[in-house]
Amino acid sequence: MKFIYSKWTERSLTDEQRLEKLFSLFSYILLQTNGDVNEALDWLSQLDEQYNLFDEGISLSEFIEQLKEKGYIEENEGMFILKSKGDMRIRQDSFKEIFGNLKKSAEGFHESPQSGKGVERNNTTKKYQFGDQPQNIDTTQTLSNTFKREGIEEFKLNEEDIEIFDTELQTSVATVLLVDISHSMILYGEDRITPAKQVALGLSELILSKYRKDSLNIVLFGDEAKEVSVSELPFVSVGPFHTNTKAGLELARHLLRRKKNANKQIFMITDGKPSAIYEPGTYSRKIYKNSWGLDPKIINKTLDEAMACRREKIKITTFMIAQDPYLVRFVQEFTKANHGKAYYSSLNKLGEQVFVDYLRNKSKFED
Repeated sequence: MKFIYSKWTERSLTDEQRLEKLFSLFSYILLQTNGDVNEALDWLSQLDEQYNLFDEGISLSEFIEQLKEKGYIEENEGMFILKSKGDMRIRQDSFKEIFGNLKKSAEGFHESPQSGKGVERNNTTKKYQFGDQPQNIDTTQTLSNTFKREGIEEFKLNEEDIEIFDTELQTSVATVLLVDISHSMILYGEDRITPAKQVALGLSELILSKYRKDSLNIVLFGDEAKEVSVSELPFVSVGPFHTNTKAGLELARHLLRRKKNANKQIFMITDGKPSAIYEPGTYSRKIYKNSWGLDPKIINKTLDEAMACRREKIKITTFMIAQDPYLVRFVQEFTKANHGKAYYSSLNKLGEQVFVDYLRNKSKFED
């Protein structure tokens, strides 16, 4: 590795910081190449030719060696593949990208919206009240209060001296994230699937790192619906599919029915109206499709599913990443049927809106 020395400024990055930025860029490119490491490295090479990415102390070949050393990728018969540690890095980078922007821009955002009789301690304390758990007593502050009142010679503990650590009110939420993978998610020169995958990865990291009692399932829906694991997300691609919203909701409801969490919700990211359903009574799962307008046969069956979720106390929040009039009309009816919520979201704000709504819903469940 070669070193280039230049005049230091406050904005100068260390070699380690430059490397971290390259790792993060590589993570994002992997989402766009559906986890294809070799294609992502080709993209980096092209970007280097245009923007001199590797002109400050590290070459592309040296960067590849760093990726291998960190355990993000490995080489097999001349081809590079993503390792599980690389999956984790993508998830963490997605979380940082969304959550970092959220904390800067979301007015009034608080990580712990309220306190209560839970099990997770906060750093703040309060006066003891009847019913508080003895294991949450702040011994240091309690003794300090006693000594201030009585002096160190005559120790006498009164109830008003006792300080208790605040605890976060704990509740668990089961969430299914529905992601549209119909063909329109990459049509018209706009990449809509990459931000959707980034949201799914970021939300999974939020739950894994901060809300471990919560659960997250990810369901893709195109012509059909299928569940994917978090580790499969980077490899998800859009197909030449229609939009079988009903199948996605049906699978989500089935997954949530098996959860023991007290609160259940569905977040749906879509850019198009429902345009497909399974034909009733067919064992071959034959699909009925109609891309023109709002087909009553498709719409009514999808609204039935919204009502079924409502009966099972599953709230649905829809994030529209397009403003197709047919989509807007459908979502209005859909939201009314479920008593849910709907937002129009630009792609660059999608992650922030999903995170804010997830945290806001947790605080409401805790009320």
